Amino acid sequence: MRITRALAAAGLAAAFLIGAAHTPQAVAGELPGDTRFFNNPDSLVNKWVAANPGDSRQPRIASRIASQPQAAWFSRYSPGTVTEDVRKVTSAASAKGQTPVLVTYEIPNRDCGGASAGGAPDLASYDTWVRGFAAGLGSGPAVIILEPDSIALISCLSPTELSGRYASLARAATAIHSANPHARVYFDAGHSAWNSAAVQASRLRSAGVLTSGDGIYSNVSNFRRTADEVAFTKSVLAQLGTSSGLTAVIDTSRNGNGPAPDNAWCDPHGRKVGENPTANTGDPAIDAYLWVKPPGEVDGCAGPAGTFSPDYAYELAG
Repeated sequence: MRITRALAAAGLAAAFLIGAAHTPQAVAGELPGDTRFFNNPDSLVNKWVAANPGDSRQPRIASRIASQPQAAWFSRYSPGTVTEDVRKVTSAASAKGQTPVLVTYEIPNRDCGGASAGGAPDLASYDTWVRGFAAGLGSGPAVIILEPDSIALISCLSPTELSGRYASLARAATAIHSANPHARVYFDAGHSAWNSAAVQASRLRSAGVLTSGDGIYSNVSNFRRTADEVAFTKSVLAQLGTSSGLTAVIDTSRNGNGPAPDNAWCDPHGRKVGENPTANTGDPAIDAYLWVKPPGEVDGCAGPAGTFSPDYAYELAG
């Protein structure tokens, strides 16, 4: 949805004030290496495993995918229930002494009209939704993956819309930190075969990562090899400045075989799950390897985007 110039200007002013007043790096730091990430029993894969004990695919999917902690995506625009929806995840994680990974995916014009098109109707509505999301975070540690593709994929936005998006991302991160100072918010860095490190760093800077973020993430829903993503995110971090205090997390959920030969991104065959989620990466610049895109939840070619395909999960788990 188009936003007005007045709204964009107001958003930029708000982002400037937020940036001047908020320094999340004061409470930031590398995730402890012994961090245990939350495996949500209500995830689609866990529900499928529980409901299909006799399925021949079930043992492999259960042992290789359902056993691992994965991110919970908040991609349905439900402002009236988002706080409780988030609280259900964070309270369950807290009860187990685990750290949840949560993905916000509601920015207007998300995916530029692609298979995952949608989002909040406008930026004002998005701001309200994010405040509701933040209100459910509780006080325990949490990892927030802020709006996949929101900074790497901007081709559908006018300059005014882009300015509004950047300001809204900064406001979202600040709202999350205000609600829970122990939450770590990571901004979109795309992946190593998309934009250059210099271009991505420039966009991240415009989106307020230096004043509102704790780090960046790469490879969400993609297949680039971990070594390539480590090198790429370190290049982006270097562009942002060694004094920024920022770090990175990498999605390893489907990169075990690297990208498809033709670089297909939509449910390509022959892919495998990658490194298991861990905060013990051995690299101070890389906070964690995470399964942000739950393996088996498809991109939109093997089924409607976000639905669980046991066939695709079985292939990834092989």
